[in-house]
Amino acid sequence: MQLSSKLDRFSEPETLKMARLGRELKAKGIDVVDLSLGEPDFDTPDFIKEAAKKAIDDNWSHYTPVAGYLDLREAICEKFRRDNNLHYTPENIIVSTGAKQSLANVVLSLVDTGDEVIIPTPFWVTYAALVQFAKGEVKLLKSTLESGYKITPEQLEAAITPKTKLFMFSSPCNPSGAVYTKDELQQLAAVFQRHPHVAIISDEIYEYINYTGKHESIGQFEELKDRLIVVNGLSKGYAMTGWRLGYLAAPKEIVKACEKLQGQFTSGTNSIAQRSAIVALTSPLHATAAMVNQFKERKERVMELMKGIKGMQFTEPDGAFYAFPNISYYFGKKDGDTVINNADDLAMYLLNTGHVSVVTGSAFGDDACIRISFANNLNNIEKGFNRIAEALNKLS
Repeated sequence: MQLSSKLDRFSEPETLKMARLGRELKAKGIDVVDLSLGEPDFDTPDFIKEAAKKAIDDNWSHYTPVAGYLDLREAICEKFRRDNNLHYTPENIIVSTGAKQSLANVVLSLVDTGDEVIIPTPFWVTYAALVQFAKGEVKLLKSTLESGYKITPEQLEAAITPKTKLFMFSSPCNPSGAVYTKDELQQLAAVFQRHPHVAIISDEIYEYINYTGKHESIGQFEELKDRLIVVNGLSKGYAMTGWRLGYLAAPKEIVKACEKLQGQFTSGTNSIAQRSAIVALTSPLHATAAMVNQFKERKERVMELMKGIKGMQFTEPDGAFYAFPNISYYFGKKDGDTVINNADDLAMYLLNTGHVSVVTGSAFGDDACIRISFANNLNNIEKGFNRIAEALNKLS
C-alpha cells in the first residue's frame, strides 16, 4: 500500500513522541517522571462537570451546527468583551475540536503553495507542521535567551516580503513562557500596519496562565482587526484537555472558510462539551485562579531547582507552565558510550538514563534547549529534577 506523500511533509510531534516513549518504559515496569506533556494535572472543575451531566440528562445528544451552538458563540463573544475588551458578534466565531483544529482550519484556509509564513522561535510544534501540510514555506524568526524569547519590531520588519501571507505566534508562549507586553505588541502592530497583505494568528490558549497580571492581546489594535485571527480554547485555563473544545474569532470571510473546511473534516464539535463550555465561559474564574496560583508556586520552585544545576541557562517564564533552559553546556559530553551531541540526544539520555521525560527544543525551533513542563505536582517535580541533576552529573 502506497501512502500519501503528504505524510512526508511533517513529523510526529515530539511532545506526543516523548509521552509515548515514556509510556513504553512504564509498561516495562520503569518508574518514569513525566515532565513532557503540556496538560494541567488538575481535574475539570465540578461545576463544569455538573453542566455536562445536565446536558446529557437534557438530551443534548444530536448533531451540532458546524460553527457551534449560537448561545455558545454568544458566550465566547461575551468572554472576549469581558476579558479582552474585544468586540465580536457570533458570525465572527467558530467552535472546533480543540485550538489545534482552529489553527489547522485557519492555515488551510489561508496558505497556498509557496506562501511564506513567519513563525517566531521558539514555537509550538504544530505551527510549522500545519504550514508544511498546506505546502507553504516556513520562515523562522529567531528569538534568543537574551531577548527573553521575544522578537523585535526590527526583526519582523526585515522578515516580511511580498510573499509573506501569515504570521503565527503565541503569548503566553509555549514553550518559552514569554509574554508580550502591551507596548511590545503595539510596536509589532505598527509594523503590520505597513504590510496590509499579512494576516496574523494570535494563539492565546495560555491566556489565563499568566504570572504578570492582565493578559494583553494584539487584537486590541483595531487597525489589524480585518486580518487578525485570535485562537483560544478551554484546555489549559479550565483543565479541559480531553473535552476537545477550541474556538477562534476572525473576520467573517475567514470564519466562513473555516466552517467550509470543518464541515468536511469533523462537522460540529461535541454537543456535551459545548453545553459545558457555556457554563465555563460565563462563570467566575475562581477555579482557574486557584490552579494558576499552584502553577506559580511550582514555577518558583522550578526556578530554584534549575539554579542548582550546572550549565543551565534560562529566563523566568511569565506565563504557561514550562521552563525552557538552554542546555548546550552539555553538548560534546558523554556517559560511557553515550555522547550528547544536541538537545535531541540529551532528551533521550534523560529519558533512558534518568527516567525523566522532557522534550527536545529542536521540536520548537531551538536546538540548544529542552522544554520541561511543571504541569505536575511538586513531589514529582522534585523527584524529576533530582533525577535530571543525577543524570547530568554523570556526563563528562
